[in-house]
Amino acid sequence: MFQTRRFQHCPVCGGQIEYRIPADDNRERATCTVCGTIQYENPLNVVGTLPVWGDQVLLCRRAIEPRLGKWTLPAGFMELGETLAQGAQRETDEEAGVQIEMQDLYCVMNVVRVGQVHLFYRARMLAPDCDPGPETLEARLFHEHEVPWDELAFHTVRYALERFFEDRRRGQGFPLHTADIA
Repeated sequence: MFQTRRFQHCPVCGGQIEYRIPADDNRERATCTVCGTIQYENPLNVVGTLPVWGDQVLLCRRAIEPRLGKWTLPAGFMELGETLAQGAQRETDEEAGVQIEMQDLYCVMNVVRVGQVHLFYRARMLAPDCDPGPETLEARLFHEHEVPWDELAFHTVRYALERFFEDRRRGQGFPLHTADIA
């Protein structure tokens, strides 16, 4: 089970935080004992793409922790003021430096143990050129048989890639996939 951050002091007034169930709620919340402000702790959205060039997929080798040196799809935390698709496109540009045409939302995965929801869009690369940013050691295109399956950074990346290759083999389109990832 995911453990919340456990606030100690109110970010509004600096007062002491107490965890209790507010009168109109059904679960413990971080509640300020001075001003009464409630701090809600909600999951973070991780947004990204599954970029495709012909029959190859683009993966990025991470230059940062967690999972330094492992391969991943271009993705990261959604920012305030952007839509899911805008965040996914921004992360793809920042991490891989590729120009893409956004396609449909493809995978939605709940990763409860870390308090995250991962959302991947399919994307068509407009050119095979990559110009990775500082969070990426290298960005490369892989045919299915070349994917470094044992060197993937996250279970959500494996899930998205496995569904993609299965869907492509079936040749009946790319439906939305959902999963709970342990």
